[in-house]
Amino acid sequence: MSEWHARRGRSAAPERILLTASTSEAYAFLFKLLADPGELVLVPRPSYPLFDYLAALEGVRTSAYPLTYDDRWSIDLEALERACGAATPPRAIVVVNPNNPTGSAVQAGERARLEEIGAAAGAAIISDEVFFDYLDAPGGAGDASDSERRAVSLLPPKAGSPGPVRTGGGALKFVLGGLSKSCGLPQMKLAWVIVDGPDDRVGEAIDKLELVADTYLSVSTPVQQAAGSLLAIGEEVRTAIQRRLDANLETLRRSVGSASACRVLGRDGGWSAILQVPAVLSEEVMVLDLLMQDDVLVHPGYFFDFPREAFLVLSLLPGQDVFGEALQRILARIDRR
Repeated sequence: MSEWHARRGRSAAPERILLTASTSEAYAFLFKLLADPGELVLVPRPSYPLFDYLAALEGVRTSAYPLTYDDRWSIDLEALERACGAATPPRAIVVVNPNNPTGSAVQAGERARLEEIGAAAGAAIISDEVFFDYLDAPGGAGDASDSERRAVSLLPPKAGSPGPVRTGGGALKFVLGGLSKSCGLPQMKLAWVIVDGPDDRVGEAIDKLELVADTYLSVSTPVQQAAGSLLAIGEEVRTAIQRRLDANLETLRRSVGSASACRVLGRDGGWSAILQVPAVLSEEVMVLDLLMQDDVLVHPGYFFDFPREAFLVLSLLPGQDVFGEALQRILARIDRR
């Protein structure tokens, strides 16, 4: 696993990698490690709604920090800093990189500030990078070609690799990944946590995480033995998935166009796209009409705590013919409104 990350330009020493059965389990382990019952973890909004459930099962409270939209979604760093400076400081800051479903990634110009905020508050940073293998190609929506606006992992770059200089303030970081997205193998049940930061804090965190993992013993031996081979052959799967994502995203952009009442929001990567639609009807009515009358399933923005209506979350994973037909049904129904 360390070698696989190195081939992708990222540094992950073997002794800093901990295996879990899923990223959900990784969150559970980290909440156990970092927070006592009743303590606070900051999570992004809009984002994946599972965080509240995972935290509640560990007796941990969540509070949201906002993502804001200006051609692309990004972390509102000032709001995050205020949240960290509240009377009850957080024990951890959760970052999804790129975020689900907005597709917004941490960029080089944001990373150092994010680490500084975490370090100043004494909060660890949990960076969920399960979708980091699926970034948009240069020139695509949300493309950030200059050095400050390039999507970056919170893992340090491998020695000699291009990447942001590590100028952060020494925050303890936990970077998550898994076979589910990196190889398209959710059924194999293998994920990982990579620990980075000040050496003394990293060592202490790994010792405690190993105790938690040894208590549950949830990762099977067969999948551990097969992990190297699965990651190697997974390149073909990742390439096929990325090809489909790119094709469907291009179909979406082309079909909506500049004259449409809808708008495709900018993104940096991931498996979803956000379609902003006229707020003539509620999101719930729209998605139910699409499901019951057009046989098309999309998710409403309120599933992910979007700040207002109306947004539809579209999966870019269907086959191109299926996606194209579904998109035409979506646009036709919106036009009829």
